[in-house]
Amino acid sequence: MAAYINRTISMISADSGSNHSRGLLSTNGDNRHYRESSPLQIFVKAKKKINDIFSEIDDYVQDSCKYVESIRYNEALIDSEEAKKIVEYVTKVKGIRDVLSRDHMKVAFFGRTSSGKSSVINAMLRDKILPSGIGHTTNCFLQVEGSENGEAYLVTEDSAEKKNVKSIGRLAHALCEEKLNEHVLVRIFWPRDKCSLLRDDVVLVDSPGVDITPNLDEWIDKHCLDADVFVLVAHAQSTLMVTEKNFFHKVSQKLSKPNIFLLNNHWDTSASEPEFMEEARVQHTERAIDFLVKELKVCSQKEAAERVFFISAKECLLARTKEQEGLSLQSGALAEGFPTRYFEFQDFERKFEECISKSAVKTKFEQHLQRGKTIASDIRVTMDGLYEKALKLRNDKTEAKKGIYEKLNYTEQRLILLTQQMKEKIQQMVSETEEKVKKALSEEIRRLSVLVEEFNAPFHSDALVLNVYKRELHAHVESGLGSNLRARLSNALAMNIESSQREMTEQMSCLLPADRRQQSFSILTRRQPFEILYRLNCDNLCADFQEDLEFRFSWGVTSLISRFVQGNTRHQMALKNYPSQVPSTPPSSDEWYSQDQSFAHYSGVPRSEEWYTSLISKVAVASVTSQGTIGALLVSGFMLKTIGWRVIFVTGVVYGSLYMYEWMTWTNKAKEKTFKKQYVEHATKKLRLIVDLTSANCSHQVQQELSSTFARLCQLIDQATSDMSSDMKDLEQEIQKLDGAANSAKVLRNKSDYLAKELDMFEETYLRMYN
Repeated sequence: MAAYINRTISMISADSGSNHSRGLLSTNGDNRHYRESSPLQIFVKAKKKINDIFSEIDDYVQDSCKYVESIRYNEALIDSEEAKKIVEYVTKVKGIRDVLSRDHMKVAFFGRTSSGKSSVINAMLRDKILPSGIGHTTNCFLQVEGSENGEAYLVTEDSAEKKNVKSIGRLAHALCEEKLNEHVLVRIFWPRDKCSLLRDDVVLVDSPGVDITPNLDEWIDKHCLDADVFVLVAHAQSTLMVTEKNFFHKVSQKLSKPNIFLLNNHWDTSASEPEFMEEARVQHTERAIDFLVKELKVCSQKEAAERVFFISAKECLLARTKEQEGLSLQSGALAEGFPTRYFEFQDFERKFEECISKSAVKTKFEQHLQRGKTIASDIRVTMDGLYEKALKLRNDKTEAKKGIYEKLNYTEQRLILLTQQMKEKIQQMVSETEEKVKKALSEEIRRLSVLVEEFNAPFHSDALVLNVYKRELHAHVESGLGSNLRARLSNALAMNIESSQREMTEQMSCLLPADRRQQSFSILTRRQPFEILYRLNCDNLCADFQEDLEFRFSWGVTSLISRFVQGNTRHQMALKNYPSQVPSTPPSSDEWYSQDQSFAHYSGVPRSEEWYTSLISKVAVASVTSQGTIGALLVSGFMLKTIGWRVIFVTGVVYGSLYMYEWMTWTNKAKEKTFKKQYVEHATKKLRLIVDLTSANCSHQVQQELSSTFARLCQLIDQATSDMSSDMKDLEQEIQKLDGAANSAKVLRNKSDYLAKELDMFEETYLRMYN
């Protein structure tokens, strides 16, 4: 088996070498005649001619760009889109010239990660130059091209320094710490005599997997627009994936029918399942042909069948490496069927070279030719339009100059008068709003008890439930007061504000040019009408509210004493302006008549009765608050002796009945009523403190709304007056420039006709021979 494999490799290699040797230039006349008559020489001549044409197009676009920049200030003559389009042509033509300046044909290898792209190129180079292995290996673009002096070296984009080829494993391997970015290109120069394709000035480009980055458009723009042939390296163990298809769909959108070869790599794995090998081959072939013919539409059915191959790049590289070293392969080194796979790989190289020789000129130049025609045609249309516009605009500018000065003076004088009127109007609206809000809020505070009674959330005296009840009550009061205020004020205020805004807009819009008046009315356009926000913030305002829901008997001793003390306090407050003080001890009979008679008359109570009442209250308080039994006995004895036990008994029964009645009626409903009463008293005090603040806040909102509208209107008028001033300064200069602009546009229009004829002649000479 090993001997058979070695003989097959030797035969194929010898045949390959003889085929490639026919293409080498030598002193022999026949070889020189073969080189001069080959399609590659047609490519050289066509490349020189189209480079000369695009050099003229570049000069033409540069002149057009300078002309457009000189008139770009005049929007009536050329809009921003037209100017931008002309400027973009500079970059486009530069990109085309950069592509055409290359003197080689380019082959790009693409595929998913671990599909074997690098291994295929290594096999064609007959040495393991590019990094390969399991998983994501190639991290950037690697371009292999022929070395002029027969040396092997590489250079990176950011440096012209020649580096050893072996350093490519450190620069481009995805597992290395010093890996380059995925879009970076590393150029590898390899001796031409080691690869037949490099002898004919073909470069091979390896790429990272198309499934590891979303930047496919960047890849295509940077590395694929000048490619003559694309090789899709697919994994034979799986079918074509959407990622691979999407990439070549993008390529076909930017290139005119690209030449695509499809390699089903790792076909040696089929040797392990020979019973399914043919079925799998047919399945892969059919899917590949459908993709090239029906989806991409880049070739015919017959051409597609000749562009699908089943190979094992790893086996080919191993075989060729051993051949270079003069060693023989072991019988177990290669899988069954290797000679067939090796021959198919060699067949791929032969057909691949024929395809480049046949269609390089068409693939290389056809798209650029059409883009050149499009550029020349588009610029001609633009220049023709600019010529007509320049003549017409010159006449229009002369007429427009007459009325600008008078309009400018009128606008400035009228604006001063309207500004003073609007300030007075806004101040009047602010004062009216503040008074209305203050009055409405005060009335709503007086009706706060009604709003609180409408709150029907479940009530319980438990602390947790009560906290929730408070929060909901705060929200209810906040919402209710805001809703009531909006119902009473918002519609009227909104109508007044809208009326004022419309009035100032109508007056101010008269000062704007006709084409800008609609902008002033658009200021009034809102998604929602203006509405005043009544920020009462009841949560924080009533946060210190503390309820008192403890049961207290209304006829209890403590309650009676409290009432008596409160009444006495109010009585003392009524007499607080009287100059004398009531004595702390009862006066003697001699002193009684010496007191000021006006005091007795003012209080309405004899001094003896006041002293007696004070004595009873002090004894009662001392008896109730005493810690011992002596006080209680004294009070009981005093009452028994004075009133009698029957009266005391009856009074006690009535007193107990009243206590039981009040205790039994102290229900959850009664507690809620008491709670709401306490809350209303507390909230009323707090809300009255913010009446002035709230009304001032609302009036400030109105002032801000009206002032903002007036400021935006003033801004429009300022812009209009600024434009008029600028027009006055520029009109005279523009009239002079328009004459020169018309003449320049006419010259550039005629030059585009000349370039279009040159492109037609190139197409007739070099491209139609392949149609």
